[in-house]
Amino acid sequence: MILAVFFSISIGMAQELNCEVVVSAEQTGQSNLPVFKTLQKSLSEFLNQTTWTGATYQNHERINCSVFINIVSFENETFTGTIQVQSSRPVFGSSMISPVFNFNDEQFTFTYREYEPLNYSQNSYSSNLVSVLSYYVFTMLGLDADTFEQEGGTKYYEEANRIVTTAQQGNSAGWRGADGNRSRYRLNADLLSNAFVGYRTALYDYHRLGLDLMHKDPTNGKQGVANAIVNLKKLGDSRPNSLLMRVFFDAKAQEIEQVFTGGPSIPVNDLKNALNKIAPLYAENWSKLQF
Repeated sequence: MILAVFFSISIGMAQELNCEVVVSAEQTGQSNLPVFKTLQKSLSEFLNQTTWTGATYQNHERINCSVFINIVSFENETFTGTIQVQSSRPVFGSSMISPVFNFNDEQFTFTYREYEPLNYSQNSYSSNLVSVLSYYVFTMLGLDADTFEQEGGTKYYEEANRIVTTAQQGNSAGWRGADGNRSRYRLNADLLSNAFVGYRTALYDYHRLGLDLMHKDPTNGKQGVANAIVNLKKLGDSRPNSLLMRVFFDAKAQEIEQVFTGGPSIPVNDLKNALNKIAPLYAENWSKLQF
């Protein structure tokens, strides 16, 4: 059962996101049309000026993220392209920024009339554009919360699930189980599934029991990161080639390489074996890990 959560806009409350938005229309051959600049500005205002949760966020607590929209074709007010969403979180006691989410959604078609207002309503469907952006906001909020608290992101995934349900009435791709293994539907369903709780546990352990300890104890911090990944292998064994496993390493592969190619040494044989088993696509990164 999805719990009802009410969100309101408060003028005196800092918003949750610090989001950079880029709309590229180079592939259309008409990238200089004003509508693309208007769209980019409207989306930036929508993401950064909406209060999504009702919670009070200090400026330094806002989630750093980016949205890159690549428009490949458009006709009248119908646009087709892709949307790539990335988010990160700070590492305690350091200037390091850790990537949490990196997802490229290729099922992105929407209608947009220049200067039309963009508003999120919890209980109604307004457009696929608003639904897709709002869905990714709550997904990023959930993933961020999971890195700070065990399964702390559940309420945000549930709100994203509400969007999945209401957006189905728009008949756009990405919102149904039949839309493939990299759809918005699949991502949300897996994040809420008990079968993938190991993924969410790994997010918490990797950050709170790993990266966040490295400022005061680099050896134990590195070991915490390694333990989280080795434990993640259990999920990989039971759910091979799952979407969430790909999502994890699309965000983390470069960071893992950096963590284990410098600083104090720890045994990495079990870690490398786990990584090569569950994320062979990044074998070149794993070959650089040092004892």
